Amino acid sequence: MKPDQAEVTTPTFKSVKEVEAHAKARMEKVLGDLQHALSGIRTGRASVSLLDPVKVDYYGNPTPINQVATLHVPEASLITLQPWDVSQIGAIEKAIRASDLGLNPSNDGKIIRVPIPALTAERRKELVKHLHGVAEDHRVSIRNLRRDANEGLKKLLKDKLISEDDERRALEEVQKLTDAHMLKVDQAAKAKEKEVLELK
Repeated sequence: MKPDQAEVTTPTFKSVKEVEAHAKARMEKVLGDLQHALSGIRTGRASVSLLDPVKVDYYGNPTPINQVATLHVPEASLITLQPWDVSQIGAIEKAIRASDLGLNPSNDGKIIRVPIPALTAERRKELVKHLHGVAEDHRVSIRNLRRDANEGLKKLLKDKLISEDDERRALEEVQKLTDAHMLKVDQAAKAKEKEVLELK
Protein backbone atom coordinates (compact mmCIF):
# COMPACT_ATOMS: atom_id res chain seq x y z
CA MET A 1 0.00 0.00 0.00
CA LYS A 2 1.33 3.43 -0.90
CA PRO A 3 1.57 5.75 2.12
CA ASP A 4 -1.30 7.98 0.97
CA GLN A 5 -3.77 5.33 -0.18
CA ALA A 6 -5.41 4.93 3.19
CA GLU A 7 -7.97 7.59 2.41
CA VAL A 8 -9.29 7.89 -1.12
CA THR A 9 -12.46 9.89 -0.60
CA THR A 10 -11.92 13.64 -0.58
CA PRO A 11 -13.71 15.09 2.42
CA THR A 12 -15.91 18.17 2.12
CA PHE A 13 -14.28 21.16 3.76
CA LYS A 14 -16.08 24.13 5.26
CA SER A 15 -13.04 26.36 5.88
CA VAL A 16 -9.41 27.02 5.00
CA LYS A 17 -8.41 25.88 8.51
CA GLU A 18 -10.02 22.47 7.89
CA VAL A 19 -8.16 22.06 4.58
CA GLU A 20 -4.82 22.97 6.19
CA ALA A 21 -5.37 20.80 9.29
CA HIS A 22 -6.36 17.84 7.13
CA ALA A 23 -3.33 18.25 4.84
CA LYS A 24 -0.98 18.64 7.80
CA ALA A 25 -2.34 15.55 9.61
CA ARG A 26 -1.98 13.42 6.48
CA MET A 27 1.52 14.73 5.72
CA GLU A 28 2.54 13.89 9.30
CA LYS A 29 1.17 10.39 8.73
CA VAL A 30 3.35 10.07 5.59
CA LEU A 31 6.41 11.08 7.66
CA GLY A 32 5.53 8.46 10.29
CA ASP A 33 5.21 5.85 7.57
CA LEU A 34 8.58 6.93 6.15
CA GLN A 35 10.28 6.56 9.55
CA HIS A 36 8.84 3.05 9.86
CA ALA A 37 9.96 2.14 6.31
CA LEU A 38 13.48 3.49 6.92
CA SER A 39 13.85 1.63 10.23
CA GLY A 40 13.53 -1.63 8.27
CA ILE A 41 16.45 -0.77 5.97
CA ARG A 42 19.54 -2.52 7.21
CA THR A 43 22.73 -0.74 8.17
CA GLY A 44 26.00 -2.35 9.22
CA ARG A 45 24.97 -2.02 12.88
CA ALA A 46 22.61 -4.41 14.70
CA SER A 47 19.28 -2.92 15.73
CA VAL A 48 16.11 -4.63 16.94
CA SER A 49 14.05 -2.51 14.49
CA LEU A 50 15.83 -4.39 11.71
CA LEU A 51 13.51 -7.33 12.40
CA ASP A 52 10.31 -5.20 12.38
CA PRO A 53 9.22 -6.45 8.92
CA VAL A 54 9.54 -10.11 9.99
CA LYS A 55 6.28 -11.92 10.76
CA VAL A 56 6.26 -15.29 12.52
CA ASP A 57 3.68 -17.96 11.81
CA TYR A 58 2.42 -18.14 15.39
CA TYR A 59 -0.20 -20.90 15.55
CA GLY A 60 -1.40 -20.00 12.06
CA ASN A 61 -1.36 -16.20 12.59
CA PRO A 62 1.34 -13.99 11.02
CA THR A 63 2.59 -12.17 14.13
CA PRO A 64 5.25 -9.42 14.46
CA ILE A 65 8.46 -10.94 15.80
CA ASN A 66 8.58 -8.58 18.81
CA GLN A 67 5.26 -10.07 19.98
CA VAL A 68 6.66 -13.60 20.24
CA ALA A 69 10.14 -12.94 21.63
CA THR A 70 12.25 -10.48 23.61
CA LEU A 71 14.88 -8.87 21.36
CA HIS A 72 18.29 -7.60 22.51
CA VAL A 73 21.41 -6.18 20.90
CA PRO A 74 24.23 -7.39 23.17
CA GLU A 75 26.91 -6.18 20.72
CA ALA A 76 27.15 -4.07 17.54
CA SER A 77 26.93 -7.05 15.19
CA LEU A 78 24.50 -9.38 17.01
CA ILE A 79 20.79 -9.54 17.76
CA THR A 80 19.50 -12.13 20.23
CA LEU A 81 15.89 -13.28 20.54
CA GLN A 82 14.45 -15.07 23.52
CA PRO A 83 11.11 -16.66 22.54
CA TRP A 84 8.35 -16.39 25.15
CA ASP A 85 7.22 -19.84 24.06
CA VAL A 86 10.30 -22.05 23.46
CA SER A 87 8.26 -24.38 21.22
CA GLN A 88 8.16 -21.49 18.70
CA ILE A 89 11.95 -21.23 18.35
CA GLY A 90 11.93 -23.09 15.00
CA ALA A 91 9.12 -20.95 13.56
CA ILE A 92 10.90 -17.73 14.60
CA GLU A 93 14.21 -18.89 13.12
CA LYS A 94 12.45 -19.95 9.91
CA ALA A 95 10.71 -16.54 9.61
CA ILE A 96 14.04 -14.67 9.93
CA ARG A 97 15.65 -16.95 7.32
CA ALA A 98 12.69 -16.51 4.93
CA SER A 99 12.77 -12.69 5.17
CA ASP A 100 14.72 -10.83 2.48
CA LEU A 101 17.13 -9.44 5.08
CA GLY A 102 19.86 -11.94 4.19
CA LEU A 103 20.36 -13.04 7.81
CA ASN A 104 21.48 -16.45 9.06
CA PRO A 105 20.09 -17.15 12.56
CA SER A 106 21.09 -20.06 14.81
CA ASN A 107 19.70 -21.27 18.14
CA ASP A 108 20.84 -23.25 21.15
CA GLY A 109 17.35 -24.44 22.10
CA LYS A 110 16.66 -21.37 24.27
CA ILE A 111 17.98 -18.31 22.45
CA ILE A 112 18.24 -17.39 18.77
CA ARG A 113 21.40 -15.55 17.75
CA VAL A 114 21.32 -13.45 14.59
CA PRO A 115 24.78 -12.28 13.55
CA ILE A 116 24.64 -9.11 11.44
CA PRO A 117 27.21 -9.49 8.68
CA ALA A 118 29.13 -6.44 7.55
CA LEU A 119 27.60 -4.92 4.43
CA THR A 120 29.54 -5.26 1.20
CA ALA A 121 30.05 -2.14 -0.93
CA GLU A 122 27.68 -3.70 -3.48
CA ARG A 123 24.96 -4.32 -0.89
CA ARG A 124 25.33 -0.77 0.48
CA LYS A 125 24.72 0.61 -3.04
CA GLU A 126 21.61 -1.56 -3.43
CA LEU A 127 20.29 -0.39 -0.05
CA VAL A 128 20.88 3.27 -0.92
CA LYS A 129 19.05 2.78 -4.22
CA HIS A 130 16.14 1.15 -2.35
CA LEU A 131 16.20 3.96 0.22
CA HIS A 132 15.97 6.59 -2.56
CA GLY A 133 12.95 4.74 -3.98
CA VAL A 134 11.24 4.68 -0.57
CA ALA A 135 11.91 8.41 -0.07
CA GLU A 136 10.60 9.24 -3.55
CA ASP A 137 7.36 7.29 -2.91
CA HIS A 138 6.81 9.42 0.18
CA ARG A 139 7.62 12.66 -1.70
CA VAL A 140 4.99 11.70 -4.30
CA SER A 141 2.50 11.11 -1.47
CA ILE A 142 3.15 14.56 -0.05
CA ARG A 143 2.77 16.16 -3.50
CA ASN A 144 -0.54 14.31 -3.92
CA LEU A 145 -1.71 15.64 -0.56
CA ARG A 146 -0.76 19.18 -1.66
CA ARG A 147 -2.83 18.66 -4.82
CA ASP A 148 -5.80 17.42 -2.75
CA ALA A 149 -5.54 20.43 -0.42
CA ASN A 150 -5.35 22.84 -3.37
CA GLU A 151 -8.42 21.22 -4.92
CA GLY A 152 -10.23 21.60 -1.58
CA LEU A 153 -9.35 25.31 -1.57
CA LYS A 154 -10.53 25.76 -5.18
CA LYS A 155 -13.83 24.15 -4.23
CA LEU A 156 -14.23 26.52 -1.26
CA LEU A 157 -13.67 29.44 -3.65
CA LYS A 158 -16.11 28.01 -6.21
CA ASP A 159 -18.73 27.52 -3.48
CA LYS A 160 -18.09 31.16 -2.45
CA LEU A 161 -17.07 30.14 1.06
CA ILE A 162 -13.77 32.06 0.72
CA SER A 163 -12.51 35.03 -1.29
CA GLU A 164 -9.77 34.93 -3.93
CA ASP A 165 -7.40 36.59 -1.44
CA ASP A 166 -8.19 33.87 1.12
CA GLU A 167 -7.52 31.23 -1.50
CA ARG A 168 -4.20 32.79 -2.53
CA ARG A 169 -3.02 33.03 1.09
CA ALA A 170 -4.14 29.45 1.78
CA LEU A 171 -2.37 28.11 -1.34
CA GLU A 172 0.83 29.74 -0.08
CA GLU A 173 0.35 28.14 3.36
CA VAL A 174 -0.22 24.71 1.78
CA GLN A 175 2.97 25.19 -0.25
CA LYS A 176 4.93 26.11 2.91
CA LEU A 177 3.52 23.04 4.64
CA THR A 178 4.52 20.88 1.65
CA ASP A 179 8.05 22.35 1.55
CA ALA A 180 8.53 21.74 5.28
CA HIS A 181 7.46 18.09 4.97
CA MET A 182 9.56 17.55 1.83
CA LEU A 183 12.56 18.86 3.76
CA LYS A 184 11.86 16.36 6.57
CA VAL A 185 11.70 13.50 4.03
CA ASP A 186 15.04 14.62 2.54
CA GLN A 187 16.67 14.94 5.98
CA ALA A 188 15.45 11.50 7.08
CA ALA A 189 16.65 9.91 3.82
CA LYS A 190 20.07 11.63 4.04
CA ALA A 191 20.55 10.54 7.66
CA LYS A 192 19.66 6.95 6.78
CA GLU A 193 21.94 7.00 3.72
CA LYS A 194 24.83 8.19 5.91
CA GLU A 195 24.11 5.30 8.31
CA VAL A 196 24.06 2.76 5.46
CA LEU A 197 27.28 4.04 3.91
CA GLU A 198 29.14 4.46 7.20
CA LEU A 199 31.82 1.81 7.49
CA LYS A 200 31.92 0.23 10.92
